[in-house]
Amino acid sequence: MNIYVGNLPYSVRDPELRAAFEPFGRVLSAEVIFDKRTRRSRGYGFVEMENDEEAQKAIAALNGSDFQGRELRVDASQPKSDKEKAPRPPSEPRGEPRAPRREPQAVAAATTSSAVPPPNQGSGFKGFIKRLFG
Repeated sequence: MNIYVGNLPYSVRDPELRAAFEPFGRVLSAEVIFDKRTRRSRGYGFVEMENDEEAQKAIAALNGSDFQGRELRVDASQPKSDKEKAPRPPSEPRGEPRAPRREPQAVAAATTSSAVPPPNQGSGFKGFIKRLFG
């Protein structure tokens, strides 16, 4: 049986999670979930136990218990296949609609017309100041 363990302290690693469940029966795996980008614990994990009865005893004993200063949330995890099959509710649009994007040709035409300075104003910083202030 696969068990979800939430509200874990961020310092907990796989061996500590396994040790918390071993008194209740044989633990096949124990994994704390980490954020891939920051490599920091996400505060939850999964434990897989061989026997369903032992897993139910572990859930009953550890749910709401104090683990390194935090109250654990322990429950039977839902298989991914059940979550994927459930239809997602349609999402409603949020906020104001965005303004339409400008056409790429219009952007190119706007930038090329002012990109070449008149011959008497020069280029570089001095030419920029002359164009800016006349």
